[in-house]
Amino acid sequence: MQENKPEDFKRELGLLDGTMLVVGSMIGSGIFIVSADIARQVGSAGWLTLIWLISGLITVIAAVSYGELSAMFPKAGGQYVYLKEAYNKLIAFLYGWSFFAVIQTGTIAAVGVAFAKFAAYLYEPFSDENILFSIGFFDLNAAQLVSIVTIVILTYINSRGVKNSKILQTVLTIIKILSLLGLIVFGLTLGAKASVWDANWADGWSTRAFDADTKSWFPIGGTALLTGISAAMVGSLFSSDAWNGVTFIAGEIKNPKRNVGFSLFLGTFIVTIIYVLTNLMYLAVIPFDEIATAKSDRVAVVASQYIFGNIGTLIIAIMIMISTFACNNGLIMAGARVYYTMAKDGLFFKKAAVLNESSVPAWALWAQCVWASALCLTGKYGDLLDFVIIIVLIFYILTIYGIFILRKKMPDAERPYKAFGYPFLPALYIVVASAICICLLLTKFSTCGWGVLIMLTGIPVYYLTKPKE
Repeated sequence: MQENKPEDFKRELGLLDGTMLVVGSMIGSGIFIVSADIARQVGSAGWLTLIWLISGLITVIAAVSYGELSAMFPKAGGQYVYLKEAYNKLIAFLYGWSFFAVIQTGTIAAVGVAFAKFAAYLYEPFSDENILFSIGFFDLNAAQLVSIVTIVILTYINSRGVKNSKILQTVLTIIKILSLLGLIVFGLTLGAKASVWDANWADGWSTRAFDADTKSWFPIGGTALLTGISAAMVGSLFSSDAWNGVTFIAGEIKNPKRNVGFSLFLGTFIVTIIYVLTNLMYLAVIPFDEIATAKSDRVAVVASQYIFGNIGTLIIAIMIMISTFACNNGLIMAGARVYYTMAKDGLFFKKAAVLNESSVPAWALWAQCVWASALCLTGKYGDLLDFVIIIVLIFYILTIYGIFILRKKMPDAERPYKAFGYPFLPALYIVVASAICICLLLTKFSTCGWGVLIMLTGIPVYYLTKPKE
């Protein structure tokens, strides 16, 4: 049997497809939910807006920095390849290991469960309260089953070739962008009240936190404020994550030296604008206390009820189902390309390196599907998100520092695109992201510590499984 080469990938994706993959993978359910938690942590309109703005800006900085790497190594595998070139196979393996164990699969599971949660608005039996059967301490609920079914369907679509998944991604993402923009416009025209906006900004920069037990606010400053900001940023950064998915499928993008970097910038910029505008709409429509205390943190549902009345809940449920479905399609498509590239290097199951007759790594897709489905059953996706973000940030920091290493290591390499604002902006990202990581380890060690531990368990696995040279 002839070994499939990476070139066997078909270059069928253009700039629009790349940008839609970035946008579609970034916008999941976060923007509809996490503003409630951010509001509780920092306690004012100004800080809520600022947290989203900072998260957006550092995401755009990271994306434009990645442009240099994507132009230097325009092949499948993205971030894994950059880490291997800048450091060594061990660091690249630790990324791939964490990516398969938690980052990509944990995110797919969480997004799948978010889809099911909102599907229950349309059809009550899909609810996570509908227990289908119990064995000992394990309960299987309908929401878990729905999320697994969506993951299996999307994996099947992706296994039939990149063309189908690209069309699905582009169409759903355009619907998603238009519906979010529609919500913003209707919110600012129909639902906005000057009295609500003025009241929310009256003490727009006061820093306080919400006590869930007493249902009251208390002022915070110093260390408590720092803790609040870092806890708040978990949600906004997670909502802004998965933008690097387009680098994993560089082997299928036309003119990747230009289009990968450009789609990274366009995608992250579009999402940042949408996220900030959505939060300004929330502040124009909903009293701040109601943002912080929204039932199940579903801020968008509260906003939609203010704007559209009772049918608002239904509108948001459909929007979030489209949003999470497109998000998971992008995550599933991109993730398998990393395992494919690892397998080519002898660092993952050999079968993951085989492309099927549709020129896609089907075995890698199904392996990802099985593990993501298993994570759906744990019911621990809330914790998963918490410790995903620390690993994600650690590898973003290492990858962006890799730009500095490669400038020294390969000074004469062709760089069709250079990191914007180098060395200042990449260095700024490293400083800010490192500060967030340290705050997270200090304030959320119980969950973030597990994330770091999962990553480090990859070290013995690497030495036990790496091929003898």
